[in-house]
Amino acid sequence: MSTKHADSATETIPSDPGIFPVPSDRPWRDLAAVALLTVAATVLADHFQWSERLYASTRTLEYFQLDELPLALLALAAGLGWLAWRRYRHTGRALLARARAEARLAAALADNRRLAQAQLAVQEVEAKRLARELHDELGQYLNAIKLDALAARERRADPAAVAAAVDDIARTVDHMHHVVASMIARLRPVGLDELGLSAALENCVEQWRQRHPGVQLRMRVEGAIDDLGEALSVTVYRIVQEALTNVSRHADARRVDLVAVRRGTGGDQALEVRIVDDGVGLREPLPVRRFGLRGMRERVELAGGRFSADNSPGGGACIEAWLPIGTTA
Repeated sequence: MSTKHADSATETIPSDPGIFPVPSDRPWRDLAAVALLTVAATVLADHFQWSERLYASTRTLEYFQLDELPLALLALAAGLGWLAWRRYRHTGRALLARARAEARLAAALADNRRLAQAQLAVQEVEAKRLARELHDELGQYLNAIKLDALAARERRADPAAVAAAVDDIARTVDHMHHVVASMIARLRPVGLDELGLSAALENCVEQWRQRHPGVQLRMRVEGAIDDLGEALSVTVYRIVQEALTNVSRHADARRVDLVAVRRGTGGDQALEVRIVDDGVGLREPLPVRRFGLRGMRERVELAGGRFSADNSPGGGACIEAWLPIGTTA
């Protein structure tokens, strides 16, 4: 899409998929038609002596000043021409602005389609992973419990064998409990419903620290954030979770700072979330297929907030989200 400012309606907008291209204007054809009409009128007026006849017919009406009618008509024609030129320019600019807006809308719709496709792909991958774990982990250990129970029944005359089978069943159940808890954690933030957002973030951060012991992660929370409501709390948790995932995958950082600050009073309150690292930073321009950043931006904008992802002045990346706090739940 051309970004050159158009002083007239002569600029042609390249056609983009999904929008109607603005037709190319031909002002020189219009000017040629006007010039041809003017020449034809002059020739006819000279041939039929229109000016002389008009003068002869109006000279007797000097009292009504009709002899000044040609000059008045000439001024009217000039004014109408100027007005038409102004409307012509205004219409051209309006068409140009509309074409640019339609192009931006088409690009936004394309981004939304790509994001929706990526989200569906992620959901499919997660569904396959859960199905595999249910089959490999739960199915296998449920079968082990059944075998241990049958063995205990067959050896019920041997107390030692029964005790060993019971111990095996207990260990298997503990392992199954761990697997189920891991699945639930991926589907729903741990402790978010019972303990609140602050505890859920602390648990997320602690698990991240355990997986990346070589990275120093500091978290600071200012203000109460446990009464934001379910939708906003999940949004904040997923933004932090995705940001930390990006740091572990792409940043090669040694220090990460996570800050959540509640600002404002009364009905004008907002939560500011900032994740800053000292890694390699973000590539510019951002990759089109970096769906993690697009997903975070989409979540923030759906909540009515603002999102930014940029390189910090000291090196590394800086992810910021400003989220308005409405009626608390």
